[in-house]
Amino acid sequence: MNDSELILSIYSRPECHLCEEMIHALKKWQNQFNFQIKVINIDQDSSLVSRFAARIPLLAVDDVEICEYHLNETALLEYFENRK
Repeated sequence: MNDSELILSIYSRPECHLCEEMIHALKKWQNQFNFQIKVINIDQDSSLVSRFAARIPLLAVDDVEICEYHLNETALLEYFENRK
């Protein structure tokens, strides 16, 4: 996978202010690390509600969880460093 195909997923719910804050904070890193943001509404899948309802927003890439509740920039940078 090249960097242009990298998708960071945010497990979210509509009208979640923490989710909006994480999305906004993550956008400032997009140009530097060249990734797409995919917002996943957990309310559209009961299995996602079971897994993530108490942990949103949760930032992940595939099965790798990066952080939850607020963007942890240190964890994000560690993720990108470990990809090299």
